[in-house]
Amino acid sequence: MTDYCYPKAKRLLKPDEFKSVFNQPLFKIHQSHFMAFAYDSEKEQARLGMAITKKRIPRAVARNTIKRIIREQFRHKHPKLPALDLVFILKKPTKDLSNDQMRQEIDEILAKVITKQRRILATKTEK
Repeated sequence: MTDYCYPKAKRLLKPDEFKSVFNQPLFKIHQSHFMAFAYDSEKEQARLGMAITKKRIPRAVARNTIKRIIREQFRHKHPKLPALDLVFILKKPTKDLSNDQMRQEIDEILAKVITKQRRILATKTEK
């Protein structure tokens, strides 16, 4: 049975962890509203961090909804994700997006993370 919980071990918590992801990303993935930074942390499992700022989304309710959706999509995809640190940021406000559209965009990012990491691993094994 798959474990869909979201304990602290699956989260980025410290500022240094966020800095390492932003300063030395393995790769970045862009979508229309979101961007994800990936960093090879050499941990045993994927970990999630979010930087959803008040500048982009002034209302706390909207920010919390976005974070909840990102966490939920990450939680469901976690068993398939490679052992990377991922940080999601918001590129522009999401006023024109429904929750389902946000879920779809985040799912696309997570799917791209999986394929991109597979490509990186394939090129490393070829060398």
